[in-house]
Amino acid sequence: MNRSPWWWIPSLYYGQGLPYVVVMTLAVVLYKNLGLDNTAIALYTSWLYLPWVIKPLWSPLVELLRTRRWWIVSLQLVVGAALAAVALTLPMAGFLQMSLAVFWLLAFASATHDIAADGFYLLALRQHQQAAFVGVRSLFYRAAMISGQGGLVYAAGRLAEASGNVVLAWQLVFGLLAGLFVALALWHQALLPRPAADRAAAPGGGLWTGFAETFASFFRRRDIVLVLAFLLLFRLGEAQLVKLLTPFLLDGTDRGGLSLSTAQVGLVYGTVGVGALTIGGLLGGWVISRHGLARWLWPMVAAIHLPNLPYIALAAWQPQNPWLVAAVVAAEQMGYGFGFAAYLMVMIWAAEGPSKTAHYALCTGFMALGMMLPGMASGWLQQQLGYPLFFAWVCLCTLPSVAVAARLRIPREFGRKADGDSA
Repeated sequence: MNRSPWWWIPSLYYGQGLPYVVVMTLAVVLYKNLGLDNTAIALYTSWLYLPWVIKPLWSPLVELLRTRRWWIVSLQLVVGAALAAVALTLPMAGFLQMSLAVFWLLAFASATHDIAADGFYLLALRQHQQAAFVGVRSLFYRAAMISGQGGLVYAAGRLAEASGNVVLAWQLVFGLLAGLFVALALWHQALLPRPAADRAAAPGGGLWTGFAETFASFFRRRDIVLVLAFLLLFRLGEAQLVKLLTPFLLDGTDRGGLSLSTAQVGLVYGTVGVGALTIGGLLGGWVISRHGLARWLWPMVAAIHLPNLPYIALAAWQPQNPWLVAAVVAAEQMGYGFGFAAYLMVMIWAAEGPSKTAHYALCTGFMALGMMLPGMASGWLQQQLGYPLFFAWVCLCTLPSVAVAARLRIPREFGRKADGDSA
């Protein structure tokens, strides 16, 4: 049965986004609520990027051993089990070490799920559909972020206020997430299509030969250095901003922050901000499908970087109006969503070839490395500089990506929907 992509893209990318936002954002808020300082939070949670960085090491196995469909369903069950395990560790004496260990398991399962999901997307859709649905997959990925850093953070804050028990509040949140992933696995088992191209087929030379050739074919690109520079540098500023934005909103004014409550952060950053991010992502995918990536690359570069500037003013003046803060967050997040559509399409362009799943995983691995390394030092850097100078530094870190983008040579029609193509 040839199901419309609308049956599975929304749920697939909602399921891809939730574990990532749990590891990268909910873990930050959780540990902040439990009393860890910014340096420890940034260091520990940045290390959790590592599975996304090194996932290319096992990405050929996903392509060679089983179908992407099988991996998607199986790993969603593993993610559900890991989320339940986090809930169980929180009341224990060694909760930090045990919860970090389970977050590691969750991160590895999620990173492997990403390989399978992105590979399935590339196999099941034609190129113009891939461009057209970039905004849709971004919409539901961002919906997961709203649910995670918005709704779930807000719920955890309210539950903690009502019960007076922060640990119990977070246990309930993680228990809810575990049940959701069991439901997602059942949904995808029933409704994911079965494209003919989705098959496990090791090359004739054997598993190891196929494994090695998959890597070699990617690095034989003539422009590989430029592609890797783009993947590593495009979000150099954002990698540091995103790690410290939540602590900035939560920290008291005496520590340079804005003194928002956990529930307010859930509304401002997790709901208003992610809603704006979603709108930007949808718009980005739509304009690329209309005119191609090459035409919109520079507006997207500007959109993802320039809205970082107002954070310097927020840090310097520390306004106590949450609506003003929400407006700044919304503007930055909308620009980021619009600009990130270009990043996604560059990865799709770089992954073209017979090993799309593994090559796309390689791209996302370098993307994760570009987030992990700057993020690891960002907490220490912020504590040395203070928030105003830290945000100024973030803005300076956007300049290398501009230099790299100027040298990219994207085919003029890449991503554009051709006349006569169906959605």
